[in-house]
Amino acid sequence: MNIKYSEKSLKDLKSFSHPDRLLIVKKIHYLADNFEVLKSSKKVTELKGCKFKSQYRFIVAKKIRILFTIQDNDIILLILRVGFRKNIY
Repeated sequence: MNIKYSEKSLKDLKSFSHPDRLLIVKKIHYLADNFEVLKSSKKVTELKGCKFKSQYRFIVAKKIRILFTIQDNDIILLILRVGFRKNIY
């Protein structure tokens, strides 16, 4: 699965410390490799009440969340936002 980052998500990533950024990127690659397995767990859930279909949340750490979408044709993991739980939604 290919990974693409939105401009907003890259800006969000820069706001984290270097060790946190490494952890987040590592988890994003893990998500890309194991999406189907994680989809059945509580780590990945589809967001309800969104304008667009196929938007998900991934729990990276206790307070860090990633919002992403899956684009069907090329199976691309598009990272929309990265941030703390209290600010991401």
